This record gives sequence, structure tokens and C-alpha cells, in this order.
Amino acid sequence: MPLFDTALTRCTEIEARLRLHHVPDIGSQRFHKLIAAFGTAVDALQAPASGWRALGLPNSATNARSDPEIIRAATAAMAWLERSGQHLLMWDQPEYPALLAEIADPPPLLWVAGEPALLDKPQLAIVGSRRASPPGLDNARSFARSLAKAGFVITSGLALGIDGAAHQAALDVDGRTIGVLGTGLEKFYPQKHRALAQAMLDHGSALVSEFPLTASAQPGNFPRRNRIISGLSLGVLVIEASPASGSLITARLAAEHGREVWALPGSIHHPGARGCHQLIRDGAQLVETIEHILEGLQGWKHVPVEVPVAPLYNDDPLLKLLIAAAHTTEALVQASGWSLPQVMTQLTELELEGRVINQAGRWFARVS
Repeated sequence: MPLFDTALTRCTEIEARLRLHHVPDIGSQRFHKLIAAFGTAVDALQAPASGWRALGLPNSATNARSDPEIIRAATAAMAWLERSGQHLLMWDQPEYPALLAEIADPPPLLWVAGEPALLDKPQLAIVGSRRASPPGLDNARSFARSLAKAGFVITSGLALGIDGAAHQAALDVDGRTIGVLGTGLEKFYPQKHRALAQAMLDHGSALVSEFPLTASAQPGNFPRRNRIISGLSLGVLVIEASPASGSLITARLAAEHGREVWALPGSIHHPGARGCHQLIRDGAQLVETIEHILEGLQGWKHVPVEVPVAPLYNDDPLLKLLIAAAHTTEALVQASGWSLPQVMTQLTELELEGRVINQAGRWFARVS
């Protein structure tokens, strides 16, 4: 007799897919394989265990189909979808984002809180270090503001650092932004960005995840999340990243997806610039201004934008030194040849103008 025969006679295809989605050890590739083999999720759930084993699925998945917890989780997910502003996109529906559908491993189910139509709008991803420097955060804000003004949706991973700065900057200019989570939408992470996430929803933006609603943060989730960021976007801009950063995974996935990859260069003495320099060596486009990005995207009208690196052209010698790398006050005295009182006076003026900032005893240039 087929599994769950009584329950499945009343089960919709959506609910059956939700059950499959909660079965352990079924990732996106196995999910697609099951639907391709049996035609529907309902038929896949009713198929004999031998049919699942013939497809290479482990016993843990085959045996879990009858787990009451999985049925309860699917029922809870159906209830979640009944609330306003909460949606489920399936890869074989016309509403599924077209660019994401093109990648080799598209998520079979995509949970969306907020505005689902944004996922088919032209997007640019901005990613980078969670421990970004003040100039890196300033660059993220400036590029995000300008790209949002130019009509692009800003997509990122809602992580601390560069991601959060880019999301907030898009909102600051009444732009739209998409946060792609590495957890379920009901297990928001990181908690420090919960207010930012709510502001995104309140202002017509969206949160997205492929993971079950109550999935918690697991290390393996975030590389998978990164393929969605790159898959949704026309291109990825990396601002500060170490060579081992997840941002480089996003950039390399973007290249595999045939998308543009841009990287912001930095000082050779700054560890956060090394990942960007590696990308540039590997063929990413070096970016200094917004125009470098807009020129490579045909069909988009150029609009007046901020120039995020305008301070590079300032003649102030201390500012030039700080743009190259952060310095202590003593190091600035040595590098500039000025006296300590001269350096302190000029730093005070620059700080009052909002062009430098002191953190943990070191001075950083601010580029916006």
C-alpha cells in the first residue's frame, strides 16, 4: 500500500512539496530528481521505498517520509503562507525569478517575506567582510545608494558589516533591497539585524530563504545561500574580503553563472583588500567609481550619482595617507614629516568635517 495513502488523498501538490522539503537528506538536487522521476511530489511521497533507493536516496530520507513531525512542519508552513506578505515560489512556476532559474542548482522552493515581484527586478549584489573597516563601510553605503538611485535592487546576505551597510543605504534613498538568509525566515540570523530586516519589509523590500522556515544557522547553509545571491543578480560587487571570505564564494559563483564580477581595490597593507585583489588577478573588473559598473550594464540609463571615491582627489596629505591605510597618530607624524601639534590640529579639523574617524587608536579615512 502507498505511504500515507489516507493523508495524501487530501494533500495538495504544494503541501506534498513542503513535506518533501522537510525530509532529511533531500537537498535541491535530490528534490528535483524526485519530481523528474515521479512527476509530482504527491506521487513521489507515495512511491515505494525501492523507487527512492533506485534514485540513490539514502534510507534516512526514505524512512522519514512517514514521520509525523514532517507532516506537522508542512502544515505549519501552509499556515504561514496564509498570512499577509508571506509567499512561496516554486521553480516550475512562472512567478519564479527568471535569472535564478538559469543556474545549475536552483532552489526548488523559495520562501519570501515582503514583495516577491522584486526578485524579478534587475538586481546587483554587494557583499564583503563582516569585520569591515570604516572606509569599507563607507564605500558600501556610497555604492549602494548610487546603484539604488540608478534603479537597481540591492541584494546581499544581511550579514554584519558590508552586507548590512548596503541594505541600509538602499533604504536611505528610498531604494529596494533583498536580503537572502542562510536560515529559515522564522529563525532570523543575525539577531542584530532584526530591526533592519523589519525596516526592509516596512519599505517594500524582501527577505528570501530556501531553507525550511524553522531551519537554524548551520555553517553549510551560507555557501548555499551565496549561490542565490549571485543567481538573482546581474553582477556582484565585492568590497573588502579576506582570501577565505564567503564573499569570494559568491563572486566565483557569479562568474560560473555568467554574471559580472567587480572588486574594489585597496591598500596592499590592508588584510581586507587581499580577497578583492585576488579576484582582480582572477579576472574580476577593478572598480573605482559607479560609472565603471554602469558602463558594463547595457540598456541602463545613467543618472547623476555620487562618486564614492571623491576624497581620493583631495590634496590633504594626511587624508591621502589615511586613504592608503589606517594609521596611528604617531605613524602619521612619521609618515608626513609634520610635528605632533600640526598633525593633531589637522586631524581635529578633518574629524569635525566627518572625513576621518578614530577607532581603537587608529585613524581611518571616510570616503563619503
